[in-house]
Amino acid sequence: MIKVASYNMRKSIGTDRRRRPERTLQVLCEIDADIVALQEADRRFGERSAVLTQHLLAEHSDYKPVPLGTKARSMGWHGNALLVRKDAQILDCEAIHLPALEPRGAVMADLRLAGGPVVRVVGMHLDLSGLWRRRQAHAIITHLQASTHQYPTILMGDLNEWSAQSGCLRDFAGHFAFAATGKTFHARRPVARLDRIMASPDLTITDAGVHDSLQARTASDHLPIWATLQKA
Repeated sequence: MIKVASYNMRKSIGTDRRRRPERTLQVLCEIDADIVALQEADRRFGERSAVLTQHLLAEHSDYKPVPLGTKARSMGWHGNALLVRKDAQILDCEAIHLPALEPRGAVMADLRLAGGPVVRVVGMHLDLSGLWRRRQAHAIITHLQASTHQYPTILMGDLNEWSAQSGCLRDFAGHFAFAATGKTFHARRPVARLDRIMASPDLTITDAGVHDSLQARTASDHLPIWATLQKA
């Protein structure tokens, strides 16, 4: 059994307009997931530095970042990052280039937790345009299908899809099951399920939800989501 979470952390800028990385980290510690997919994890301009620094993670959490940063101070790729328990094995990782008008991307890692089986995790932040979201979904699915090694796979992220079951949701649904999480945006009054967790058929989603704590309502404009899974 593993627990995963996805969180658009909005560069740690809360609904109070204050940047407080320690508050973001507190939310992650509340969820206590084994694997976390983050969106908007790096600053947007300049050196695109990671908001959750290596020191902050090392001293105040049980997490380490998957080494995806393409810049010296970045944690992820186009703001997408993955965190795992410090005792997890990172067997492989890569950035997935997506077709896009604006900077978008996805990241992928093959992980082994506590000596268990290998699991593949994809984190993503898709486009605001429905047409480009569908192209990006197709690119991710194609990339996974073309992989030499196939593993149980979990996809997580901010899909930016406002519809209930059309658009890119329909594309992903042909290959993956969706966790029954809930509405995540806007954090203070959620009206849309923009954030999603999906799993391949060889995994069973046993539980899922939205983490709606007092800290989560102020730490970002998105609420984080989580799911527990086991091999089918």
